[in-house]
Amino acid sequence: MSVGEDLARIRINTGISVIVPTYREAENIPHLLVELDRLRREYDVTLEVLFMDDDSRDGSVEAVAASGFDWARIIVRTGDRGLSRAVIDGFRAARHPVLICMDCDLSHPVDAIPQMILGLASGQQFAIGSRYVPGGSTDDDWGLFRWLNSVVATLLARPLTKVRDPMSGFFALRKADFDAAQGLNPVGYKIALELIVKCRMENVGEVPIDFSDRRFGESKLTLKEQLKYIQHLRRLYLFRFANAMYLLQFLVVGATGAVVNLAVLSGLQLAGLAPWICLAGGIGVSLVTNFLLNRRFTFSYARRGHAGRQFLGFLGASLVGLTVNYAVALGLSHKVLTGAYGLQVSAMIGIAAGMVFNFLGNRYIVFRKRYIRD
Repeated sequence: MSVGEDLARIRINTGISVIVPTYREAENIPHLLVELDRLRREYDVTLEVLFMDDDSRDGSVEAVAASGFDWARIIVRTGDRGLSRAVIDGFRAARHPVLICMDCDLSHPVDAIPQMILGLASGQQFAIGSRYVPGGSTDDDWGLFRWLNSVVATLLARPLTKVRDPMSGFFALRKADFDAAQGLNPVGYKIALELIVKCRMENVGEVPIDFSDRRFGESKLTLKEQLKYIQHLRRLYLFRFANAMYLLQFLVVGATGAVVNLAVLSGLQLAGLAPWICLAGGIGVSLVTNFLLNRRFTFSYARRGHAGRQFLGFLGASLVGLTVNYAVALGLSHKVLTGAYGLQVSAMIGIAAGMVFNFLGNRYIVFRKRYIRD
C-alpha cells in the first residue's frame, strides 16, 4: 500500500442541499459550482445548490444559468434581506435530508463536506467546519485586528456554547432538526450560533478546515454587521438565561435611575427650590426614566403594550416594592439585627427584598410576556 493511498472512503447515502447566501458574488459563483460538481461526481451524491441572493443585480443570476447545472438554482430575495434570513429561507426551500451552509467567497473547503456528513451519520446533531480545532487553520495574512476580532467574538459566545468556532459560516445539520426549530429570530450574520442555541444542539462536532481568504470581491464584514452581532448575542442570552438577563438589565436601569435622581435633585437645588420639591422632582423624573428604559430595553418584548396602563402598573409595583423594603428593614431592625450597624444592614436587606419584588412584579405582571419578537 502506498503512503498516499486512502485508508478508508466515505460513502454518502443521502441527498444534500447546499445553501449559499450571496450578495454581489457573481465572480465567485462559477468557481464554487466547479468545486461542488467535482464533489458530486466523486461521491456520486444527489445534490442541489441554492444560491440565496439579496438582489445583487451583478450578474449572479446569469452566472448560475450559464453554468448549465440543473442541480443549481438561484432565488432572488427582495425583502427582509440579510445573510441569516437568507440561510433560513434557503433551508426552508431545500429538498434533501441534509443541509449544508457555506459562503460563496471560496473560503470554505468543499472537501470537508463528506467529513461533516460523516459526523452527522455518527450521531452528531450539528457539524461545523472549524478553524480552531487541531488541524484547522486560517490564512497566514490575517492581520492582528481581524484575528483579535474573531477571538473576542468567540469568547463573547462562550457562555452559550463550548464550540470552539461558533462564528463559522460553514456547517451541516439534518433538515428534520431544522424543521423542528421554533422562534428563530437571527440578526446579522452568525446563523450557526442561532441554530446551536435555539435548536438546543448538545452534540456538536467540529471538522478542522483550512480557512482561506476570499479570492474575488469584497468582504461584507462591516462595523454595522459587528454591531448586529452584539444585538444578536443579547437575544440569545435572553433566550438561554432569560430571568438572569432580565434581572441584570433591570438592575442596570435601576442604577441609571439613581444617577438621574441625584442629577435632577441637584439641579433643582441649584435653582433654589425647597428641599421637598428637589426630592420629589428627583424621584418623579427617575421613575419616568426607569419606566421608559425598562419598557424599551429590559422588557423590550412588551413595547406593543398600552404604555399608560403599563406606567400605572409600574408605579403600583414600585410603591409595593417600597412598602416591602420598609417592612422588611423595620422588622429586622427591631427583632433580629439589633447590634452595631443593625439598622444599616436591615436597610440593605430591605432594599434587596424590595428590588426583587419590583423585578418580579414588573417581569410577570406589568410587562408580562405576550410577544415573541424583541
